[in-house]
Amino acid sequence: MTCAGGPGRRSLTVVRLTVIGCSGSFPGPDSPGSCYLVEADGFRLLLDLGNGALGALQRYCGLYDVDAICLSHLHADHCLDLCSYTVARLYPEGGARPRIPVYGPAGAAERMTRAYSMEPGPEVRAAFSFETLAPGRGGIGPFRVTTGHMNHPVETFGFRLEHGGRCLAYSADTGESPSLESLARDADLLLCEASFLDGPDLPPDLHLTGRQAGEHAKRAGAGQLLLTHLVPWNDRERSLAEAAQAFDGPVTLAASGHVVDLS
Repeated sequence: MTCAGGPGRRSLTVVRLTVIGCSGSFPGPDSPGSCYLVEADGFRLLLDLGNGALGALQRYCGLYDVDAICLSHLHADHCLDLCSYTVARLYPEGGARPRIPVYGPAGAAERMTRAYSMEPGPEVRAAFSFETLAPGRGGIGPFRVTTGHMNHPVETFGFRLEHGGRCLAYSADTGESPSLESLARDADLLLCEASFLDGPDLPPDLHLTGRQAGEHAKRAGAGQLLLTHLVPWNDRERSLAEAAQAFDGPVTLAASGHVVDLS
């Protein structure tokens, strides 16, 4: 059932999550920035496309088999490889590939256009059609999608994806947030950031610790917790231990190539 090793499409009978990149703030030695491939019924959706992710993505998905992209926010570690993907979609042998939708915060097209070129031109909009996110419910491919604002210095969206009776929630970047608990309510899996380690004087309204991620998962009644946005210089095992003390369900550390089937 896995799409690793080849670009061909296969219909999945489950919701499959493949971690492409899980490094927080900047790429680490073993992972690019945030990027998650979610598949159901042959549809392939990317949650974020952070710096370095486009290269790793090609191990698990054909370069032109992505159907849509959601950008949680416009920090580089979550969106910057949209610039590289612009080149890949516009200039392959045989001509440009059809545009695919990019769902993101207001100003996403302008932000990515400025990142792509010192002299802003039409390239990014020629490669992608941009849709502005707002809190609420909608649909992307086979997924019922609920979005909510997270607690981060720039406009940031968390996501709840539902299909076939299965549910995946994604925190994106956030400090402590009641909205995250709502998105993750009774989710089969909460994919949650754990950027900080517990300690005194943590910056408020920015990121979560492993303990806080575990507390959110417990309050939401999530089935399992997958910790991500792991900053390279932090002790990941300590993050895992902190989360496990707060949440009594299964807790796992994300890694590039990690696959979870929700069936």
